Amino acid sequence: MAQLLSPLPGTFYRRPAPDKPSYKEDGDSVNEGEVVGLIEVMKSFNEVKADSSGKITFVAENEEPVMAGQVLAEIG
Repeated sequence: MAQLLSPLPGTFYRRPAPDKPSYKEDGDSVNEGEVVGLIEVMKSFNEVKADSSGKITFVAENEEPVMAGQVLAEIG
């Protein structure tokens, strides 16, 4: 299993907006380079992209504060 790590400290969002569906759900297939979430830092939103292909299982919850290097999801 590959671990998808947070590139920045901030708040992790699994949806593009509160009224939109999640980018991906646990067990969904993802392709390398596909957006799976956002990290918000001081009102700036940074895309988090899968760095490998496979099935995703999230470790971080939606709207959870995260640190740089923290595991957001596992892809395998």
